[in-house]
Amino acid sequence: NLGPGQSQVSMRGVSAGQIVRDQPGVKEQVGSYLDESVISLSLFTPDLDLFDLSRVEVLRGPQGTLFGSGSLSGTMRYITNQPEIGVSKWFAELDANTIDASDVGGNVKLGGNVKLGTKAALRVAAYTSRLQGYIDAVQPDRSVKEGVNTGNRAGFRASLLLRPNDKLSITPRVVYQEVTTDGWNRVDAYNILANPFTTTRPPVTLGDREQFTQLEEAFSDKFLLTDLNLRYSFGATELTSITSYTDRDVLVVRDATALTASITGGSIGLPASVYTLNGPLDDATTAKTFTQELRLSGEKNRLRWVAGGFYSSAKRDYGQSLLVSGFEAATGIPTAGNFGAGKDVLFFSDLSYDLSQFALFGEGTLSVNDRFSLTAGLRYYDFTEDRTQVFDGIFADPASKPGSINANGVVPRIIATFNVSDSTHLNAQAAKGFRLGGINDQLNVPLCTAEDLATFGGQDVWKDETAWNYEIGSKSRIMGGRGSFNLSAFYMDLTDLQATVTAGSCSSRVIFNVPEARSLGFEAELAAAPNENFDFSISGSYADSELQSTLTFGGNVVGGIQAGNRLPSLPQFQA
Repeated sequence: NLGPGQSQVSMRGVSAGQIVRDQPGVKEQVGSYLDESVISLSLFTPDLDLFDLSRVEVLRGPQGTLFGSGSLSGTMRYITNQPEIGVSKWFAELDANTIDASDVGGNVKLGGNVKLGTKAALRVAAYTSRLQGYIDAVQPDRSVKEGVNTGNRAGFRASLLLRPNDKLSITPRVVYQEVTTDGWNRVDAYNILANPFTTTRPPVTLGDREQFTQLEEAFSDKFLLTDLNLRYSFGATELTSITSYTDRDVLVVRDATALTASITGGSIGLPASVYTLNGPLDDATTAKTFTQELRLSGEKNRLRWVAGGFYSSAKRDYGQSLLVSGFEAATGIPTAGNFGAGKDVLFFSDLSYDLSQFALFGEGTLSVNDRFSLTAGLRYYDFTEDRTQVFDGIFADPASKPGSINANGVVPRIIATFNVSDSTHLNAQAAKGFRLGGINDQLNVPLCTAEDLATFGGQDVWKDETAWNYEIGSKSRIMGGRGSFNLSAFYMDLTDLQATVTAGSCSSRVIFNVPEARSLGFEAELAAAPNENFDFSISGSYADSELQSTLTFGGNVVGGIQAGNRLPSLPQFQA
């Protein structure tokens, strides 16, 4: 979590490592859906408000058969309350809150369900929230800006349900949300104000929730989703069509002064009057995605089944611009380039993606008898990514370079379920999941040492990551149906794990494929509602995940990728 709208979800001990916006070709490991529509975007899951939400569904383990790429270790679904025909009601939520040594926050939320005759209904929800800041920023003059990571989130949802007859339902919807913050929830462990090599002033000690900045690090995230859900019943068979379009615009301003100074003052050796110049790094992402899923489902005798097709087309543009105003005048070093970098722009990038995917899938459950059932599923996918990389500036290796990759394959799943009693079910399953590969950015060659260039160079692409998951578990209803108790144990075998590695002096990152890794563990959940006035739940999980391959260059381990090391940034135990 780097703040609202800048997070990634991990399940069952499987992690991509760092959250990096400057590697936008990295795909998600956990798929996120708002009802039936995909909302995942690489490493940035939209920070949606949960007002007027029915529930959150967490599907653990590979969900490649029905949900495809990006659901390698699981899928998370936000299920909203749907329009109710014949009902009119309004509801609201108001709250205020405060954080110690910070400011006041709160929410104002309003929703309603409006009946439109006997065959239609409209449901709306609108909200605005103030997010408190709790990180303080020390400035060059030793003054302190308090609560720099304050923010606001506002948005609305509107769904219209049309049901002209018992067989057909049509639900168009629009969702819009905008999130803004004034800074990051970052704490500076490395304190440039206490570094004797960069300052002769008295050192400053940073507190527990403090950072050093020279300028405001603004963030904005605009998210639009429009979708159309159509269902038609043929009796024993139902047709479902989900059409969706998402448009997301993310802009981040990052204070890269210290990072820039490590090059201008360190590698190049320019004086403090140069390396203390403000270095705002503008970081922009725009993404437009169209998806269409069409499926048939039905039940006959002892067989329940679903089959369908999926298509998606996405266009994503990502760019960075590091404008250090006054650099050229102070140094006499020319900075304007031939591929987009203007005066005083030390680094410039413009990356354009065109991604398309087609898939066919099917899954069926056969009830062999009253106690035993068998589920089997299969998905075929075909994926293409075309990308153009433009880099410029004195920190970059100026070039305009196209690239393309494609992949296809089949992912299966099989589940066996045995009913010990009417209230207890045992299950065992084996399932495969996948995460699509991509194209690495080229290194910033002018900044690389010869050793780092040899270590991290030549990694043009990274391959698909795959996982086989083997699992056993039980689900039980207890307390006369007022409670549930679930247990599961899993072993996940990962191939070509996509690991994000910082490329040393090159001031960039590279994705490596780790040939083998694994994760194993267990999960337990207990939920109960002893009476109408009280309910509770408790859950716990343990995941032991580790690398089983070592990547070396010149006898040195690359980026900590060594057999026996834990996968990064994940807890072993949660409760």
